[in-house]
Order: sequence, then C-alpha cells, then structure tokens
Amino acid sequence: MIDGRFSRRALVLGGLAWIATGCASGGPTYRLDPRYMRQRVKYPSSEKTGTLVVDTSERFLFAVEDDRWATRYGVAVGEEGLTLKGRATVDRKAEWPSWTPTARMIQRKPRLAQYAGGVPGGENNPLGARALYLYRDGQDTHFRIHGTNEPWSIGHAVSNGCIRLTNDDIVDLYDRTPVGATVVVV
Repeated sequence: MIDGRFSRRALVLGGLAWIATGCASGGPTYRLDPRYMRQRVKYPSSEKTGTLVVDTSERFLFAVEDDRWATRYGVAVGEEGLTLKGRATVDRKAEWPSWTPTARMIQRKPRLAQYAGGVPGGENNPLGARALYLYRDGQDTHFRIHGTNEPWSIGHAVSNGCIRLTNDDIVDLYDRTPVGATVVVV
C-alpha cells in the first residue's frame, strides 16, 4: 500500500490469489467436452426449417436450418426407458421456469418428495434458465427441453426423461424456437 492506496502490483497479486481460490467464479469451473459444444453443421434432413431433432443415442439436438444445415447442441437425455420418442410440439416456453417433480418421478426417486411443493425458478432450479414444454395432441407430455445447473451431465443419459442443454445453449435455442415448433425425438 502506498499513501493509503493499493499499488497496482498488490492489486494484481491479490486478484490472482482470489481467482486461484475459486472465489471469482463461485467455485470450480466445468469444461464441456468439445464435441458437445454448440456448432453449425451440415445436416441433410427431410425435416423442415425450424424443426428440432433430438438424437438420444448420439446425445445431440439439431435445430434444422435452410440449405441442409443445422445448429447442433450437446444434450443430456433420459435414463434408459425414460426418454420420450416420436413427434411433439413446443406449446409453451418459460424463462427461469419453476419445477415440480411428477408423481412418477417421486415414485422412482423418493428423495424428490422434498420438492413436491415445487422449486421456484432461479439458478438452483433443475430446469435452468429456459424451458420448452413438449405437447402431443394438445396434452402436456411432462417432457421438457431445458437448461441445467449440472453442465457435467451433457453427453450422458441421466435425467428423468427431459432433454438438458447448458444454460447458454438453452437461451440460444429458446430465442430461435417459436411456440408451435415441431420436435422429433429419435
């Protein structure tokens, strides 16, 4: 300190020490496997522009674009036997959605009973920053395409059936996907 002021050197060294302890980021950071990072790819498909195609075996979601291109996102999918298959539509969208486990989720995982009253939207909510609600014939399927506060799950089959993206990716997808969009899960 010089004359009651911090020197530039003290400020830089103190800042580096703070970052090294994990305080700057709130804790350890997670590095996404590069193959699951969002990217524009060639995608020959008969699906029309704006359709979302989820390949559960490869753990990718493709937002179909013009001229045989798509934006590809890495996703986490449902555990074996818990994944929606076939066609649905996005009939509702929400920013920082609330979450309530279904009765079937609680039956499979009794520890979820503590959330039966719901979890308000926010950083600690399992649905993350955004959610696209999937419907069939006007009925809620209870499956969602949503963000996650567990980015390390991307590339794995870990959820109760929903399709998870990083929060950055769901914000991007949310902004480009209108209500009424078709979703195909294979």
